[in-house]
Amino acid sequence: MRTGMIGLGKMGANMTRRLIEKGHEVVGFDLGAEAREAVAKYGAATADTLESLVGQLEAPRVAWVMVPAGEATTKTVDRLGELMSEGDVVIDGGNSNYKDSKPMEASLAKRGIHFVDAGTSGGIWGLANGYCLMVGGSKEAVSIAEPIFLALAPDGGYAHVGPAGAGHFVKMVHNGIEYGLMEAYAEGFEIMSAASEFDLDLHEIASIWRYGSVVRSWLLELTERALSPGSGFEQVEPYVVDSGEGRWTVNEAVDRGVPAYVIAASLYRRFESQQDASFADRLVAALRNQFGGHAVKTDETGAPVEPHPGP
Repeated sequence: MRTGMIGLGKMGANMTRRLIEKGHEVVGFDLGAEAREAVAKYGAATADTLESLVGQLEAPRVAWVMVPAGEATTKTVDRLGELMSEGDVVIDGGNSNYKDSKPMEASLAKRGIHFVDAGTSGGIWGLANGYCLMVGGSKEAVSIAEPIFLALAPDGGYAHVGPAGAGHFVKMVHNGIEYGLMEAYAEGFEIMSAASEFDLDLHEIASIWRYGSVVRSWLLELTERALSPGSGFEQVEPYVVDSGEGRWTVNEAVDRGVPAYVIAASLYRRFESQQDASFADRLVAALRNQFGGHAVKTDETGAPVEPHPGP
């Protein structure tokens, strides 16, 4: 197939390369000339406008949008709706909120254009390993674009999970689970790092857990890489960004009355990591000083403050 790829960042560029390696043709568009030039080296045609991209595709045209979620995606899809024709397909493959899918589908449907939402997992490793694809949309729309999905995904890594919105919904929950798994590994290894009397080799432990262990996973493989000598782990700042899907997952759990203790706790832990000085922790320390006379440390010197004398 000949596909348009809009957004040539790390994911979009690697997806373009994988499609070309699998025998497909790709027309790539990005606002940055350097990004366009980079994919051209791998055999992609390029376009410096959306009009040019659409003009280089053949009916039924398929355009994959891989730009930041929210306004950037909505504006891009709206513009494609103006440029494309009946029977064409627009795929939103970014980390969009699933609630945005239905309005975009309805807007495109007015012109007879299909909409597909593709939850895409694989990160920077997708080029070599393939991308897990959770796809939502009508059967007709998905069938038109299916050769692309099969090329991008590893064997068994693609499914049409439901109507428009279902793909991003499943990907949202996937990312919520990811939050919890990462936090569990992080806490476990921190406990072991605190066990100074055993002088544990955490890299070695991560390595052996990859074979036969009940907790083996790809995230554990990445843990082993992160803890390997010379990886620069010691220089990593303990600041963890939340990209939004963890919040959406927790909000959905609340709205649907589903208990999600682990995912919620892992999200809050990320919030905590983003605070240079936690007001809540400071207040808890002050309260302990007030009611129990427990010593606290000052921000300025780090020296202990005398316990509150009491009444």
